[in-house]
Amino acid sequence: MVELVAFVSWPSEFVSNLVRKSLLKSLPGVDISFYTSPEEVEALADSPPEPGLNILQWSTYDVILHELTLRASLQPQTFVNYLTKHPESPLTRAVPKTWSIDIAFADELDELWADELYDLGELIDAGNDGNDDPAVATWWILKPGMADRGMGIRLFRSRDELQQIFLSFEDDESSDEDEESGEELSKNPDEYEGEGSTRVSTSQLRHFVIQEYLSTPLLLDPAEADIAGGAGSVKPALGTGKKFHLRVYCVAHGALKVFFSPNILALFAASPYKLPGAPTRSDPEHQRQTAAAVDPQSGAGTASPKMNEIDLAPHLTNTCLQHDNPDTEGSVRLLCELVGCTVYSENPAWNGKKLTQIDVDDIVNQVSAVLGETFTAALASPVHFQPLPNAFELFGVDLLVSHGEGGKLTVSILELNAEPAIEMTGPRLGWILDELFDSMAKTCVLPYFYSSLETARQDGWGVGETRDGLLKCLDVQVRERGG
Repeated sequence: MVELVAFVSWPSEFVSNLVRKSLLKSLPGVDISFYTSPEEVEALADSPPEPGLNILQWSTYDVILHELTLRASLQPQTFVNYLTKHPESPLTRAVPKTWSIDIAFADELDELWADELYDLGELIDAGNDGNDDPAVATWWILKPGMADRGMGIRLFRSRDELQQIFLSFEDDESSDEDEESGEELSKNPDEYEGEGSTRVSTSQLRHFVIQEYLSTPLLLDPAEADIAGGAGSVKPALGTGKKFHLRVYCVAHGALKVFFSPNILALFAASPYKLPGAPTRSDPEHQRQTAAAVDPQSGAGTASPKMNEIDLAPHLTNTCLQHDNPDTEGSVRLLCELVGCTVYSENPAWNGKKLTQIDVDDIVNQVSAVLGETFTAALASPVHFQPLPNAFELFGVDLLVSHGEGGKLTVSILELNAEPAIEMTGPRLGWILDELFDSMAKTCVLPYFYSSLETARQDGWGVGETRDGLLKCLDVQVRERGG
């Protein structure tokens, strides 16, 4: 009998249980011993090898050496480098204009406008030339490169507003030092001032990504989704559309095959969509909370009045931020559940139409092409991405469906997250996580210990084909096992 020592260690017991259950289910003929201490596994690795003993590490990054990860703050440069050499790539249309910067203080922006952000400055000036209406201006989104769960995201449309955002970060840091006596602000979002706050801690302030804001997203009402089979009666529709992004669970295996789960999530914003700068909620209490989210101290002069009026609720689709939403799980749907929903986008080509299965199939095909090309681009940057023959990794990829030329639905990649927060999937759709981890165990773990199975399972598995709950979107050979 094959013996397996499995080192499983995650901060979340929920994830650890998923791993353990998937291994026990997918490797029934293997004698598995589970360990949670790195020292025990290191001792086994250093001891003389036992015949038939295998070691598997399926753990968080804090306790394992990883070489697969493509860090979010490095992705923009990866795309730029690849598209410079491959202008015919579908990523040309799927990657929003993006800049990555390192900045600690607001006064460093002057130098960045003359260097790294010169092209952005030209686009900002051209997009807002003679246009004082914030609802039709060209908008940009700022994201901390090392933060997660939607923390620190801001919208801006001018150089001055970006300056004010970084000044507000400095004010937050100063207030934290006063209140915490110099101690670093907790990384737990629930411990920040006010639930739903998007403040970032001082340790997360330096690496930032600036991205073109896609202002014509596909708008649907999640209450119209056909979920009667799993969640009882469907709620009455709001009659207004909400923005959403796709969360795709993607698996990179060996060197290199890439798969993704066809169970694609659609994560909806808390409020109906309006263009940035357009009024959304008019009650004074909401405006006060909105201003506090940008400037928690509500200090005069730290942010422009127009910036304080931006309600992020219609634009941020990260459900981690929807603390005041009593039905957070109602913001999560499967993409396939949206078939038949009314399209509320203000686009003449979609007036009165509903999303069809053909539309969803087209979206999935675009997702497959974008993911395959994204990892192809990553392979061209070996400094940042080094796949190993005996490794695998789960990513959470965020994509947006928007209206392109003629109203055509177009998929754009927003970011690729290592070690995604899968807990936010919610209880109703928890079964897709069980299937995902079972699929990973069958595809990435089982064949490694039964080499004859690897050839049999991969034989004839072409790109675009689904097996064992995973759809293959890339298959290239970078190096052999042991290479």
